Amino acid sequence: MAQSDTVDRILDAAEELFAERGFSETSLRMITSKAKVNLAAVNYHFGSKNALIQAVFARFLTPFAETLDEAFDELEARCQDTPPSLDQTLWALTESAVRMPQRNEKGISIFMRLLGLAYTQSQGHLRKFLEAEYSDPFGRFMKLLKDATPDLSAVDRYWRIQFMLGATAFTMSSSDALREILENKLGVETSVEEIAARLVPFLSAGLQAENIVLPPMRDATFA
Repeated sequence: MAQSDTVDRILDAAEELFAERGFSETSLRMITSKAKVNLAAVNYHFGSKNALIQAVFARFLTPFAETLDEAFDELEARCQDTPPSLDQTLWALTESAVRMPQRNEKGISIFMRLLGLAYTQSQGHLRKFLEAEYSDPFGRFMKLLKDATPDLSAVDRYWRIQFMLGATAFTMSSSDALREILENKLGVETSVEEIAARLVPFLSAGLQAENIVLPPMRDATFA
């Protein structure tokens, strides 16, 4: 078996199992069994489970980061001295993800599940890896968001970005199920590209929504 083929089979198996079971719940033995390789092959090519997790993310994020940088270059060239609008920035991000060549039709869905797990499961090594490897393109995205939402406080912007990420991760990671429900309920077929097209204006509106300060909630026990 060629070395590149072995690496791809290990990564394919790890990606699918991590998305299905989570990082902690997936053992190297499960991965080697699915990939039909021995443990020595995983140790040789990756060295550790943490390094394998990082490699799964890098396989998607490295080409995506390059595509995103190019998209931002083109966007800023079109806008010249005017800061890109929020819609333009979100479209650049979304189109970069949707238009990337995928190894299979579930590529984006699987990756978004993995991204959600990176937030919810304790994977400190992964957060450090992502910050070290991809801080430039995603720091650039965050700056564009900040420039497009000057009226938001740092706290409001933080929370709205988290809400945006949550909505995106749920929608794209569940895209297969959501498309099936829509077809069964309304007889309408849709594509990942159309889902993204509907998602962007929703995210933009949420990020720019009027800020409403709610009064402190009263403790129901003493109401």
